[in-house]
Amino acid sequence: MSDPTVLRDNNRAFTEERDWVKFHDPKSLLLALVGEVGELTELFQWLPAAARAQEDPLHTQAGEELADVLIYVVRLADILNIDLSEAAFRKLNGSSTRYPADQFRGRAPEKT
Repeated sequence: MSDPTVLRDNNRAFTEERDWVKFHDPKSLLLALVGEVGELTELFQWLPAAARAQEDPLHTQAGEELADVLIYVVRLADILNIDLSEAAFRKLNGSSTRYPADQFRGRAPEKT
């Protein structure tokens, strides 16, 4: 996977070249993101759990929808001035502390 800043910068340039910045407020980006997650969900909605997601055409379609989701997430983070890599590593580190592997291996955490 390439550097997230390269994706952010390419996404930013794509948006600016088309004068779409005015449409990229947080609410609009979030609604677009939810729509793309819905399209991804639709691919798997009625498939059995053992469906072969690694086989085409499902694999290709899932990749396309995941790319749309990623593009909107990266754009939203850019608009909100959030360093997505830093935020993700901080979240993972917090989860590692909250859910130590020796205590949670093989079991899902209970809702609290």
